[in-house]
Amino acid sequence: MISILLAGAVSMALTLLGTRLAINLLSKRGYGQEIRDDGPTSHHTKRGTPTMGGTVFIIATIVGYFVAKLFTGKAPSLSALLVLFLFAGMGAVGFLDDFIKIFRQRSLGLRSKAKLAGQTVVAVAFAILALQFPDVRGQTPASPFISFIRDISWLQLAPVLVVIWILLLIAGMSNGVNLADGLDGLATGASMMVFGAYTLICIWQSNQSCLTAPGIKCYEVRDPLDLAVVAAALTGALFGFLWWNASPAKIFMGDTGSLSLGGAVAGFAVMTRTELLVLLLGGLFVIITASVILQVGWFKITKRTGGVGKRMFRMAPLQHHFEMLGWEQVNVVIRFWIISGLCVATGLGLFYAEWVAQ
Repeated sequence: MISILLAGAVSMALTLLGTRLAINLLSKRGYGQEIRDDGPTSHHTKRGTPTMGGTVFIIATIVGYFVAKLFTGKAPSLSALLVLFLFAGMGAVGFLDDFIKIFRQRSLGLRSKAKLAGQTVVAVAFAILALQFPDVRGQTPASPFISFIRDISWLQLAPVLVVIWILLLIAGMSNGVNLADGLDGLATGASMMVFGAYTLICIWQSNQSCLTAPGIKCYEVRDPLDLAVVAAALTGALFGFLWWNASPAKIFMGDTGSLSLGGAVAGFAVMTRTELLVLLLGGLFVIITASVILQVGWFKITKRTGGVGKRMFRMAPLQHHFEMLGWEQVNVVIRFWIISGLCVATGLGLFYAEWVAQ
């Protein structure tokens, strides 16, 4: 428990102090955000705000985790290292995307195929590695079964299909967080709630691990306590970053941050055997992604059938629809945080209810 608290405290302190330094450095170098011309006009005032702030909480999370390990004298676990690899790897893809946006002074960075290729390489590497290295009990960090709150015994997949399934989870969640990162503090606050939930889930799984507390209701999860340390470090880092990212934002996380956070969410889902539950825990990201799919799908259908494409929302992703209706940005963010909190609370409730139900 000391390592969990220490990781969270160190990472939060680093982002509180480090983000201020990053704002100054990025501003001096002119690394500012480019804004879409077709977006809400209120966003044009944000042009030039420093971006790539995700770099700060990526570094803070990694440092916070390893400081906790050094303090307790315990070696890092493979599960934790794999989640950090996915977290940092997706962040590297986002960093390249952000850098190209700044260098070329336009709102589009990597081409979609190149961006998808980078995400795929990192995700596939994570999936393959997570299916290796069995422990003395033959348990690998990832499972060949699709999971909800634990592995679903009749949904075992072949290794190739497991890799594809994990790839889809990572791509979906990373792009979901990326789409949510359109308003000051929205993705930061929502992600913070999800990682806070995973801190609790991992602690519970550690207390009821089949390795130390065998029984009918125990959890077959590798290194749950060490995963809790990573989750706590992420939660603390986002707390510190939100201080500067809340409206009016002094810095944006950029794709560096949003892709890394989405990858980490999916990584925790895989490692904790909660792959379907994450769709509820990260329900806000699912809703926002669905709004984009519906918008594009409805436009294509109506154009094909009637000759003129129609839009379901005034603008997608969904948060911009409410901005176009006249809602203040702060109101949209707070109300979406409430939705995220309800999703997380419901997910945690289901997780615990499965334990107590007979």
